[in-house]
Amino acid sequence: MKKLVIFDLDGTLLNTIDDLGLSTNYALQALGYPTHDLSAYPQMVGNGINKLIERALPEGEKTEENVRRMRSEFIPYYNLHNADRTLPYPGIPELLQNLNERGVLMAVASNKYQQATEKLIAHYFPSIPFAAVLGQRDGVAVKPDPAIVEDILQMTRLEHTDALYVGDSGVDMQTAANANVEACGVTWGFRPRTELEAFSPAHIVSSPKEISVLVC
Repeated sequence: MKKLVIFDLDGTLLNTIDDLGLSTNYALQALGYPTHDLSAYPQMVGNGINKLIERALPEGEKTEENVRRMRSEFIPYYNLHNADRTLPYPGIPELLQNLNERGVLMAVASNKYQQATEKLIAHYFPSIPFAAVLGQRDGVAVKPDPAIVEDILQMTRLEHTDALYVGDSGVDMQTAANANVEACGVTWGFRPRTELEAFSPAHIVSSPKEISVLVC
């Protein structure tokens, strides 16, 4: 039995893609750049806000300065609008409640910046006592670097073998592998099943109920 489940946020617990896309389009438009259809954004997310912005910028405009300018527009707008269209995936609230009732610890490991990660978890899952809610923090490498998982294990005083890492992308599967933690890919998120399969995770599931069974 696993004592801890570490969840990715975007594409795993919450469908955040519309709010991410709309906020990025707002920043692009504010700086005079063309915007993208929302359907393009699932392939742009997963490596943090700076990488999302870099991918959204036109070719020839992907400079550090433009990323900084875009970020200064994106962050204030997303802080206000990150819960406009975002919703938990079906079955996720029930899964979290089930794990909590069984005494399984839960944590969040996201590449979304810390302020937004904390806000979204508090807004959508106020009754779930997460043992740790970690996003992108200054001075800490983003996933697939294992630092965020190592921090969670240290905070919970658990071993690598006690944890199951759940995510929707290749970045998540790499993170689990780099941290030497058992991985579970989910198919309802932003990336295709083939991306998950390429990293040979221990599990790939198509419904939150299957995660509950894996933890037993």
